[in-house]
Amino acid sequence: MALLEVADLSVEFMSPGRPLRAVDQVSFVLEEGEVLGIVGESGSGKTVACRSILHLLPSSRARIASGSAMFERRDLLALPEAELRRLRGSRLAMIFQNPSTHLDPLMTIGRQVAEPLIYHRDMSWREARRKAIDLLRQVGIPDPARNVDAFAHQFSGGMRQRAMIAAAIACEPRLLIADEPTTALDVTVQAQILRLLLELRDRTGLSIILITHDLGIVAATCDHVAVMYAGRIMERAAQAELLRRPLHPYTRGLMGSRPTAAARGQELPSIEGQLPPLADLPAGCRFHPRCNFAEARCRTGNPLPEPATATHATACIRWREVMGGEAVPGDASLGA
Repeated sequence: MALLEVADLSVEFMSPGRPLRAVDQVSFVLEEGEVLGIVGESGSGKTVACRSILHLLPSSRARIASGSAMFERRDLLALPEAELRRLRGSRLAMIFQNPSTHLDPLMTIGRQVAEPLIYHRDMSWREARRKAIDLLRQVGIPDPARNVDAFAHQFSGGMRQRAMIAAAIACEPRLLIADEPTTALDVTVQAQILRLLLELRDRTGLSIILITHDLGIVAATCDHVAVMYAGRIMERAAQAELLRRPLHPYTRGLMGSRPTAAARGQELPSIEGQLPPLADLPAGCRFHPRCNFAEARCRTGNPLPEPATATHATACIRWREVMGGEAVPGDASLGA
């Protein structure tokens, strides 16, 4: 059963000349108890799309231009701010990429974990503090009865991320958005944080949107995947199907760029070029200037994901040819 249905979401940044569209007609569905991975290069619009759902856009110049986000029969994009405040932290929560910039350095960790309980559950400070200790224990903070009174600077990066997760799940939300939750953590701590999120999902039925650029993380954690590029969804699929049979050249490029043991000592493949700036987005398929299979018709229209199978959709108009081996590299001048 769908917990969240996002349809035709578009987000713009206002500029002196014209609005710059950072997210363009994005649609996806999150099922109850599911982990949905949103994947793409930095700057592809992943974070902006997800923050817009909670009305936490990163700039006062950003605005939701269109779309809907249905959650528990309510359109989050149309709710007044007062009602959204009641939902954020209780039914909806988010953990951010860098906990150091989102944890108050002047407030104890325990107080920050307890705040949602005081605000949303009307708990006394004494009750909320006891619950905060229990939450810190649940997320693996050592000696939580002592560390509840610690400050963020006294925690390691992994402990700060765990503390942020504790605050996010304090009121047992139904939806958690995790924005690159393992960035800047070492590999061992990354695995611990991802394991913790999956344990929370299994124990509480939590639904998770996981924003990442790492396909290895997707393979280890996600049930379904949406691939974003330049503000648009390029491909959506069940995780196993996408990793086994990617249908979009961009997804294939991302997968081909992963380091592997088999390629040890060899030059790492990469997708030539870079993401286009918002002020100069290409017409047609936004990936065509970097695509080895682009042809003239890729420069026109507005290709959106269309079903290839019951669980797989792609925005590539040549996916049958590409997958069938019939496609030939396009004209390199298309990138000009």
